[in-house]
Amino acid sequence: MCESAVPRFRLVAGLNDLVCVVVIDLLSFRRAGKVWIMLELCTLESDDWPLWRELRLAAFAEAPYAFGSTLAEWQGPGDREERWRARLSIPGAHDLVALLDGLPVGMVSGVPGEEVGNVELISMWVSPGVRGQGVGDYLIEEVERWGTERGATTLRLSVMPDNHQAAALYERHGFTDTGEPGDLLLDGVGRERVMAKSLAVV
Repeated sequence: MCESAVPRFRLVAGLNDLVCVVVIDLLSFRRAGKVWIMLELCTLESDDWPLWRELRLAAFAEAPYAFGSTLAEWQGPGDREERWRARLSIPGAHDLVALLDGLPVGMVSGVPGEEVGNVELISMWVSPGVRGQGVGDYLIEEVERWGTERGATTLRLSVMPDNHQAAALYERHGFTDTGEPGDLLLDGVGRERVMAKSLAVV
């Protein structure tokens, strides 16, 4: 069952067997010369794993440079229902998909951090056909809202050093380099870029 991340409207739309609540009605909203009919941000539970799987595999295939995991790791023997369910069952996580005019176009997760007061933004991806139209902005802002409601004071993320488009998006939202060494890349030489921003105290 998919529920509204930030219910602002109580209109209900359906995607196959997935039920979502409309959170942003953009009937007359124009960005980059296009009209958005409806944008929905939906939180997922483990039963929604087929939708998460669809988007995650698309993300690995379209942007292999952006993730620490690979498409090969999640295909074949790695493509199992229990594994996808487990990914959507991280304690305290906030897993989101974005539906634009009823079509899945983006995803992100907020997860508790290793240190008290920290939360992390992971698994961010927006379909290339809608990049630059604000979908990523709404996903980031929703994770920020979730983190603030949890009482977190810092939102952290990791981005590949050559993923300049993603880094620019995060910088627009106030993320800065922490100077910490990120996880080692697959080449065994480079490291991920660690960024963070302070969250408002409620």
